[in-house]
Amino acid sequence: MTYVVTENCIKCKTMDCVEVCPVDCFYEGENMLVIHPDECIDCSVCEPECPVDAIFPDTAPGLERWLKLNGEFAVAWPNVTTRREPAADFKQFIGVPGKFEKYFSPNPGQGD
Repeated sequence: MTYVVTENCIKCKTMDCVEVCPVDCFYEGENMLVIHPDECIDCSVCEPECPVDAIFPDTAPGLERWLKLNGEFAVAWPNVTTRREPAADFKQFIGVPGKFEKYFSPNPGQGD
């Protein structure tokens, strides 16, 4: 099992999860994070740390799209192990539906 970052992370990217990950399996895109499914050890410490409820176990229903996206971009984006402050307007995007179609960027983030 692995954990999966979902649409709620887009435009929020609070990075609280990055700080607690014992295996550094988070990768950073321009406006969201992903978890590398082959590196995640299923420790679950990241899930409760996410203030926007964007992280779920891959056993939750309906996450196939997100598991695929996490796997694809974890090999393309840089690793991130240090928490940075989210964008000043991130609270405006919490829970907004349809963020993938409107805001998702395949561009890499800054990384460490």
